[in-house]
Amino acid sequence: MSSTLYVDRPSPVHRLNPVTKFVALLSIIVIVFALPYWWVAAVVVGAVIVPAAAVSGCGGRLASIGSKILLPIVIVLVIVQGLTFPGGRSPIFEWGILTVTSEGLMFALGIGSRIVCLVLASVLLVLTTHPGDLMAALTQRGMSPKFSYIISSTLQLIPAFRDRADGILLAQQARGLAISRNPIKRVGIMMPLVGPLVLGMFTDVEERSTALEARGFGSTARRTALVPVADSLAQRIARWIMPAIALAAIVVPIVLPLVAKAAP
Repeated sequence: MSSTLYVDRPSPVHRLNPVTKFVALLSIIVIVFALPYWWVAAVVVGAVIVPAAAVSGCGGRLASIGSKILLPIVIVLVIVQGLTFPGGRSPIFEWGILTVTSEGLMFALGIGSRIVCLVLASVLLVLTTHPGDLMAALTQRGMSPKFSYIISSTLQLIPAFRDRADGILLAQQARGLAISRNPIKRVGIMMPLVGPLVLGMFTDVEERSTALEARGFGSTARRTALVPVADSLAQRIARWIMPAIALAAIVVPIVLPLVAKAAP
């Protein structure tokens, strides 16, 4: 079982320096949350994430994982905000005591579009970037190996959690556990698996900590990369431009109203 969602492809997106992709992810997050317009996130998804997924050959995998994560979130968000938004005054649909308002749906659209952009961009980074390459690239750029490992291991958290859960479930089924098709009964059957799953993750953390200490991970000596991660001048320039655009997305909405008020 794989402990990462990384999909190996000979694509231009895969060949990008992991730091470039990581900076792009952070810049996208800042931009879509700084600008209070739902269409900004839609433009980022349509103009950046979807083309990048198509070029990388991970479009199908991204759609599969993204839909599983986002569909429940979006449905709950639309239902809750559409029905309970406190400033809703323009009803669109009424059924008994339930009223869906346009203000609630617009608020849900704004939050939902940002969440969709955040999740898709993050999943695309995981699909096109090997955690080891990301850790090596961050370390080469001067980041502490400890922080590099935290970022890299975070990308492996969900796959590792899923693999361990699958292993526990298979072991329980081998001992006679019957999985019902009824969703309610299925949840009840799965609850006893939570204990072994959580304890197993704690054991895994302890084993990793011991292995890292044995390899001198806490040493302050300068490290030499066994396989240097390729980089280019264009990517180094892009890593300065993207944060500048993100900073502008924060500053411009604040400065423009002040300029408009100061204008005669």
